[in-house]
Amino acid sequence: MQCDSHIHIYDRAFLKHADAQGFVDHADVAAYRKVQARIGTERVVIVTPRIYGTDNAVTVDAIRQLGIDRARGIAVLHPDVTDSTLAALHSGGIRGIRFTLYTAKNAAVGFEMVEPLARRVAELGWHVQLHWTADQIVEHRAMLQRLPATMVFDHRARLPLTGNVQHAAFDIVRNLADAGRAWIKLSGPYLDSTVGLEGRYADVAPMARAWVQAVPERLVWGSDWPHTTETHKPDDAFLFDLLSEWTADDATRERILVTNPAVLYGFAI
Repeated sequence: MQCDSHIHIYDRAFLKHADAQGFVDHADVAAYRKVQARIGTERVVIVTPRIYGTDNAVTVDAIRQLGIDRARGIAVLHPDVTDSTLAALHSGGIRGIRFTLYTAKNAAVGFEMVEPLARRVAELGWHVQLHWTADQIVEHRAMLQRLPATMVFDHRARLPLTGNVQHAAFDIVRNLADAGRAWIKLSGPYLDSTVGLEGRYADVAPMARAWVQAVPERLVWGSDWPHTTETHKPDDAFLFDLLSEWTADDATRERILVTNPAVLYGFAI
């Protein structure tokens, strides 16, 4: 079963304020099922959107609706989370926690929380998902080496478009991946592209291909639906097809879509 390893679900039933800034309409489970039917994926990993802070109920509910045999979740937490809450989240399908720290504007957590939480969740077999800039990866390389939990780097580790493999972050993440400690998500090409949708995000392709060539056994793919950063939403089938342009053969594509996410998220193989 092919897996979309990075989406967000928005549901007003879990908002304390109906007019919450940043809420996305038509991005609930029913809407995402249509995306699955269009691109042919059957498994999914849901990441709690930042507008919900550390309330992960929307993600756990989405897993329930989609079925825990085909859905997993990534939570956002603070270090004061109780053991009972962690146990409940695990039973609900959560398998990792996210640190969105690439900009302070979107941060519900902080760098000082990474190590304490990594120690807590490592005991559950969870990973830490890091949406950091390449420069932040370099700045915190010592901490990354110390973390007891597996790491997942969002959106191709946000390497710069020019000189991406020469950036020190590439070797840091690659070495962690080679050691079996890290994974990289091939997702969100629009986050760094300057040519945009009209240019088929072609300027991101060399970065994606570099990861495919370096560590194909440590990559997963995600649509980043519902593309909250984009005014003009890309077609999900087009984003799915980009993976074929980034990979050299069907076997590698199958590994990224099926085998790798099954191992990382604990799906049946």
